Amino acid sequence: MTKLGNVMIPVADLDEALAFYSDALGLPVKFRDGDRFAALDGGGTTVALVTSQEQVAGAVVAPSYKVDDVGQAVRDLEKAGAAVVRAPETGPHEIRAVLRDPSGNLFIVYGGLS
Repeated sequence: MTKLGNVMIPVADLDEALAFYSDALGLPVKFRDGDRFAALDGGGTTVALVTSQEQVAGAVVAPSYKVDDVGQAVRDLEKAGAAVVRAPETGPHEIRAVLRDPSGNLFIVYGGLS
């Protein structure tokens, strides 16, 4: 099963971004990982604020899809026409891979650490 897990938004300064997204926009903070990552409740989808350390898709907005098996998902997506930008790798909280859809849009698939 695949579901939209989060939308990653690249930010230069996490404190400044949190002030905007949580205080001004009103999104509750779910958790924060130092100065690298913060997850906010976007009403069913997580809004992930990421600094340069976590910008695995580069400095672009990229949807992230949670999958059961990242390796299998990447193989299936490649067969369907996706291009791998970053092969599956283990991050601080999950396994993730960055791909481009057939139109060139970046997206991420991720899953839990086994």
